[in-house]
Amino acid sequence: MIFKKQNIADVFLIEAQCNKDDRGLFRRHYCENELKQNGINFKVKQGNVSENEKKSTLRGFHYQRLPSKESKIISCIRGSVYNVVVDLRKTSPTFLQFQEFKLSSDGKESLFIPVGCANAFLTLEDNTWIHYYMNDFFSTDSLGFRYNDPTFSIKWPLLPIHISDKDRNCPDLNIELL
Repeated sequence: MIFKKQNIADVFLIEAQCNKDDRGLFRRHYCENELKQNGINFKVKQGNVSENEKKSTLRGFHYQRLPSKESKIISCIRGSVYNVVVDLRKTSPTFLQFQEFKLSSDGKESLFIPVGCANAFLTLEDNTWIHYYMNDFFSTDSLGFRYNDPTFSIKWPLLPIHISDKDRNCPDLNIELL
């Protein structure tokens, strides 16, 4: 696994090191020791899969507030997504900055998103699946803000069409609540 620091503090793009032979391909998808060697303290408490049938499906922006310490490692295991991470940590040097990623099953990359960051993705293909490793249990207290919040002016590559009522009706980000 190759860990590449990103523009947002504590965010890493994790590239797989693949072994290929006539049987197919093998890659390590999670290794607590390798995460620790790269300064990431992460123990899996939950694993989730998001199966998205249609292109232009949007999920997010979602985040947790303390006492939750939810970090996640996400991987696109089928199809492709345009993923955006927003730093909501007031003490972070990259507070309110965002970074965009294209993740695909072909790329075999994962993204480590630390506690205090919001995440959203837009599917770029039909039948796109996202796998999440979570280091905390899901909380019904999860929060969100609108995918088209003018604070960030994110340029989504496709028009988001398939959006849950919850995500569509999220308010703009209220910085005072962070």
